[in-house]
Amino acid sequence: MAVFTFNPEIVTKSLVGGLKDRNRDVVLQRFALGVSPERKTLESIGQDYGITRERVRQIESFALNSIKKSESFSSAKSAFAELRNIINKKGGLMAEDDILDFPAGGEKAKNHIYFLLVLGENFTKMKEDDEFRHRWVVEKKKAEMIHQILRNLHREVSESDLIPEEEIIWKIKKYTKNILKQKISNEIARSWLNISKFMASNVFGEWGVASSASIHPRGMRDLAFLVLRKHGSPMHFTEVASAISEFFPKKAHLATVHNELIKDNRFILMGRGIYALGEWGYSPGTVREVIKNILKSEGPLQKEELINRVLKERYVKENTILVNLQNREYFKRDHKSRYILT
Repeated sequence: MAVFTFNPEIVTKSLVGGLKDRNRDVVLQRFALGVSPERKTLESIGQDYGITRERVRQIESFALNSIKKSESFSSAKSAFAELRNIINKKGGLMAEDDILDFPAGGEKAKNHIYFLLVLGENFTKMKEDDEFRHRWVVEKKKAEMIHQILRNLHREVSESDLIPEEEIIWKIKKYTKNILKQKISNEIARSWLNISKFMASNVFGEWGVASSASIHPRGMRDLAFLVLRKHGSPMHFTEVASAISEFFPKKAHLATVHNELIKDNRFILMGRGIYALGEWGYSPGTVREVIKNILKSEGPLQKEELINRVLKERYVKENTILVNLQNREYFKRDHKSRYILT
């Protein structure tokens, strides 16, 4: 965990030190700069002092303005400059959680950093909305352009997409070059991604729509889907269960996983407990149905050709295929000894 070159608690202690007792107490409680890590509401503080919430707000506003006119505020310029430099290194905009998590020190340190951001003249907080999380910016005009970059990305991603991080970063850099007319680092692109409420990543580092099951799996079926998709080839259900337990904080029972794979049409039984994803081009159905689909799409085939094609779709014994081909209700041979549909 990175740390600042200054101690946030010492800086804030100096800033509030010149305030009168009640004013200082209101600021300490409003920003949780004292013993308690919880910020108190205007109403709660008003009840303690027997005054209205509006009066508390006035005291807080007066106290902050007093600090900004004090010598201690001028002495803290290097701390504010360091905060601004951190945000600028992330492209001029950072998610609030990212800034507050920057220093070591837990919740108490976060409160002191938040107070400095509120007090600093170079920082503007943009509140959480439907698209973006709470964030702090140095230049509002540039922030709006960054929002547009992320909106362009949002429009490009569908509910079913799973995109590697390097590709997402490339897309952000492409839009940045078009809109801001500048190049950015991968670090900045990742930082901007963190303000998006529309986009998120899963445990495998793949990005997609935050509400999709591929990003936030809702049950064992979704976990199995992610594991198979990550693996990239058919897996036995016991392997699927083992991978789920390895990658996710959830115990996967063999019977449960097998039942979920059977029920969900995203998974295709290849035979012998081995499953693939339908999106890989495998078709559902019995061996007989697979044979029918192959002949329907590819036309007459010799026995060896047909067996090889079926074995690409199903993990079964050759004899199982031959037994199905003997069913004259569905299959027969033409004058060239090729199998065709009856």
